Amino acid sequence: MKNILLFGAGKSATSLIDFLITNAPRLKWHVTVADQDLMLIKSKTGKSYYATPVELDIKNQAARHQLIQETDLVISLLPPSLHILVAKDCLQYRKNLLTASYIDDEVRKLEKDIEAAGLLFMYEMGLDPGIDHMSAMKLIHSIEKKGGQIFSFKSYCGGLISPESIDNPWQYKVSWNARNIVLSGSTGATYKEKGKIRELTYEQLFDHNKTIHVPGLGKMAYYPNRDSLAYMNIYKLQEIATFMRATLRFPDFCEGWNALIKLGLTDDVHKKQTDQLSYFDWATQNLEGNKTSEAHDEFVAQHLGVSSKSKVIRQLKYLGLLNGDQIKLGEQTNAGVLEHVVLDKLKMEPQDKDMIVMLHEIEFERRSMATRMHSYMIVQGEDNVRTAMAKTVGLPLGIMAKLILQDKISLTGLHIPVMPEVYNPVLKELEDFDIRFEESFE
Repeated sequence: MKNILLFGAGKSATSLIDFLITNAPRLKWHVTVADQDLMLIKSKTGKSYYATPVELDIKNQAARHQLIQETDLVISLLPPSLHILVAKDCLQYRKNLLTASYIDDEVRKLEKDIEAAGLLFMYEMGLDPGIDHMSAMKLIHSIEKKGGQIFSFKSYCGGLISPESIDNPWQYKVSWNARNIVLSGSTGATYKEKGKIRELTYEQLFDHNKTIHVPGLGKMAYYPNRDSLAYMNIYKLQEIATFMRATLRFPDFCEGWNALIKLGLTDDVHKKQTDQLSYFDWATQNLEGNKTSEAHDEFVAQHLGVSSKSKVIRQLKYLGLLNGDQIKLGEQTNAGVLEHVVLDKLKMEPQDKDMIVMLHEIEFERRSMATRMHSYMIVQGEDNVRTAMAKTVGLPLGIMAKLILQDKISLTGLHIPVMPEVYNPVLKELEDFDIRFEESFE
C-alpha cells in the first residue's frame, strides 16, 4: 500500500481529498491529512477507512519529520511561506513533493540537491498557477509544431462568483484565501506589450481597467499579474512582442477595490490599535478635513471624486466602512482589518456557487496568414464547500500524485508543469471532471 501525506485541509483541499479517498481502494493508497484543525479534517475525510486525520502544528519539527518519514509522497497546501519547511524535510527523507504554490527563492536554493537526489518537486500544480501553464503550453506546442510563429500571448484567469449567486454591489465573494485577495496586486505588475516593457504601480493597477469579452459571460475586467516576464523564458516565447498574464474580475470589483487603495486600506506594513477605532474612523484615517461636519458618505465621496450616491459609495457602505461600529481586532495592519471585513461581508453562503474562468488569447502567423486563437474554460462550483476553486486547484495535484505513484512520470528535479509528459495526461483526465477548454479562431 502506498501512503500519501497531505499538509493542509483548507478551502482548496476538499476536491483533492475526495479524489484521493475515492481512488484509494482501487489503487491501494492510504491518505494522511495533517492540519492544525482536527475537526476541519474530519469534516472532509468523513469515516473513510483509507484516511487518517492528524492534528498538527506544522512548526513541530519532530511530528512533521515522523509523518514525512512514513509516507511515499507529500502534497502541501500550506500557506506559501511554510512550504520551505516541508521541502527541506522531503529532501532530507527522499520524498517527492507536490504543491500548487509558486516556486520561490528559498526552494530555488535546493534545486541542485533535489536533482542530485533523483526527486521530483512539482510546484505550481494547481489552477493559476497550474492549469494555466498546462493548457497554454499545449496550445503553444501545437501551434509551433504546425509551423506557426507566435507574436502575442495573453492569458487571463479569475476565481469569481457565479452570476446566479451575485447579490452584492461588489460582484464578488470569497472562494479562497482572503489574505491573498487583499494583497493581490500589491507589488504592481510588469508585462510586455507591442515590444515595450510596461510597469504598473499598485495604485495604477485597478484604475481604468481594460476589459475583455468572455463567451457566455460578456465583458470582464482584468489587471496584469505581478511579473509576466518571468514566464517568457519558461514558455520559450522570449522574442514575442506581447506577453501578459492577468487576473479576471467582474468590472464592479475593480472599481471598488481601486477606492480601497486610494483610501490606503490595503497597507500591510504599519500596525495600529483598533479596539477603540470605528470602521469609519479607520476608513478615513488618511483623509484630511472635518469628518463630523457632513454625512459620512458625502465626506468620503468628496475625497474620492465620486457622487455620494455612486456605486463605489454603495460598495463601501456594504462593507460597513462608513458606520460607527467599533472594530475591536486588537493591533492590526490595514490589510489585516480589511481581510476580516472581506471574510465577514463577502463570504459565500452555503447555497452559493463560485466560478473559475480562464482564457488564453494567442496571435500567430502561419503561411503568411495572421490568426487569433481564443481558448477558454469555465468551471462551476457545486456549493460553498465543493467549489470550482477547490476542484481546479486540487484535482491537478491528485492526478499528478496518481501518475507518480503509478510510475508513469520519470521526471526529476524542481519543475512546473510545462512538459507534454505532464500536461497531456493531466489535462485529459481533468476532462472527466468537466474541466475542459473550448477553442475558436479569428
